[in-house]
Amino acid sequence: MSADSAASHDAWIAKLGIPFTLVADPERVAISAYGVDRDVEYEGKTYKSIARTTFLIDPNGAIERVWEKVKPAGHAEEVLEALRTSAG
Repeated sequence: MSADSAASHDAWIAKLGIPFTLVADPERVAISAYGVDRDVEYEGKTYKSIARTTFLIDPNGAIERVWEKVKPAGHAEEVLEALRTSAG
């Protein structure tokens, strides 16, 4: 999920051939509800940002696990392993 528009997500999906839906939240409703909205300072200015976080949500909508300060390298494998463990 990101604060980018659905149109920008559609372009990204087309460009990279992504085989799944990307969730757009330009109004930052879900982003704020999950508590990942952040203010970041850069060169004396404050910008809105999103903390890179992964939530594992069970079929009933309950949050099973949270990964904060996610680094992309190797993270997908870590999440897949958690899915295997929780499903098994």
